Amino acid sequence: QVTLVDSGGGWVQPGGSLRLSCTASGGASEALVMGWFRQAPGKAREFVAAINEQDHTIYPQEPSRRGRFIISRGGTKNTVYLQMHDLRSEDTAMYLCRAGINLTAFMTVSVEIGYWGQGTQVTVSS
Repeated sequence: QVTLVDSGGGWVQPGGSLRLSCTASGGASEALVMGWFRQAPGKAREFVAAINEQDHTIYPQEPSRRGRFIISRGGTKNTVYLQMHDLRSEDTAMYLCRAGINLTAFMTVSVEIGYWGQGTQVTVSS
């Protein structure tokens, strides 16, 4: 059983930056791919970024986010970070850490497959 603890959200003005953290404990072999999804009120949960056990990073083909969000892994390997730059109002959402045994499991938006953190709120407004 994997437990994910995510943190680092908050309020920031447009153009600002935030860094989210997610630490996994227990069942390291089931959390080989880690990353984030986000969900805004009334919208579907959407993929933000992922990193696998070889530290290969995966991002969606969303032009508006390209280059602004960067995922990385900490030295202990069980912690991942999401550095977000040039934040915009449309980035406002609950950001949820996600872990899966492989990329397919990670990308399957289900509570029955993989693991979810409790979420950290990011609010971008002036």
